[in-house]
Amino acid sequence: MTAPRMPERLFVRLPDDPSCAPETTVPASTLTAFAVPAALRSAVVHVMAYEERFTPDREVVERVLPDGASRLLIGLHGGAASIHVAGARATPVLLTMSGHMHGLSITLNPGATLGLFGVPANELCALTVPWHDIAPPAQRDLPELVVAAADDATRVRHVLRSLQALQRPQDPARRLVEHAARRLGAQKDRVSLRALAAELNLSERRVQQLFASHIGLAPSVWRRLQRLHGTLRLLRTTKAPQWAEIALCAGYYDQSHLINEFRTLCGLTPQQLLQRAVSDSSNTSKGGIP
Repeated sequence: MTAPRMPERLFVRLPDDPSCAPETTVPASTLTAFAVPAALRSAVVHVMAYEERFTPDREVVERVLPDGASRLLIGLHGGAASIHVAGARATPVLLTMSGHMHGLSITLNPGATLGLFGVPANELCALTVPWHDIAPPAQRDLPELVVAAADDATRVRHVLRSLQALQRPQDPARRLVEHAARRLGAQKDRVSLRALAAELNLSERRVQQLFASHIGLAPSVWRRLQRLHGTLRLLRTTKAPQWAEIALCAGYYDQSHLINEFRTLCGLTPQQLLQRAVSDSSNTSKGGIP
């Protein structure tokens, strides 16, 4: 007999957010953030542990909104650990939560999969690859180390030590990609791909290749995600959003464009997302989204 399905909840985390964004309806008490050591900040942007227990009759569907990042995902269950590298994606992920959910999530910087594993980001796009298929032999004992650890802090140390051992000399092109990503994601002084390529003294094709290998998403898709994130930030300070005005402020052609983009990238309309965040939020923030 299938467990009764509970109302869907949201998980959102934008760059510079703490463990989660104010739109998130996951209980904040189930999430713990850990500091990223200076030696790994070029590869790792955020480290989080999660643990939550559900009663046997509960099942929750969690909608994780896309942020365009690759991740190292570690699940702990039944005395074992499963470790996967999840590539960047521009669509939401739906997770079924039940029983005892426990693990770690390590968010990687653009270009990190290339620098850590020698794998271009576009080869991992929207995929989840087992650790044993991507890590070199010397690091394949990480699941055993994680299972044997006494607590999450020790598990995090093992994971970060392994990632540090995998670091390679930084690709000189990475700084160009980081600059290009910031420019394309800027809400003000928007720049076209052609103008950006000229600014970098590169061809448009070369910029696209760099985005593919370092970020895993096309420049146009990256820009759409950044525009979505900018809209979410705008909604945090807007008590009663007028959608036509929000659309123009956020860089959409009109309200219909805004709605269609939210449906494509989030699987929800802006109003649906706002209603879910407001009606079921366990996190608080100033502005329009509690």
